[in-house]
Amino acid sequence: MVSKDQAIGGVICLVCVVIGVLYTLGLFWFGNPLGNSTVAAWTLQFWLVALPVFIAFIAILGIGAWIGWTMATTPPPKPIEEITSEIETEQKATVEEKPAAEEKPPEQSGTEEEKKPERKRKT
Repeated sequence: MVSKDQAIGGVICLVCVVIGVLYTLGLFWFGNPLGNSTVAAWTLQFWLVALPVFIAFIAILGIGAWIGWTMATTPPPKPIEEITSEIETEQKATVEEKPAAEEKPPEQSGTEEEKKPERKRKT
């Protein structure tokens, strides 16, 4: 048993293949399905080309209009200077809020140097 998504995918694939075959036959079929006039065959072939090109062109313009609308209605970002000043004031506020009792007293060791972890040598 196939899932719902797989069934929908199969139907979409089948419809696309059928439309592709019919489109190709209609575009390159040298017979005249509409009568004996050669004008009717060329009219059919013209519309088989013109209609998908028109739809694609309108779709591209629609995507461009959507992008333009999104850009026009989205507020501009804050300047980087404002963001950094906000971060600095937040950091200062958190440092000032810490009570002195919570701060650890500095370790008093025999030497003033900090202990650094040993580095592994590259071999």
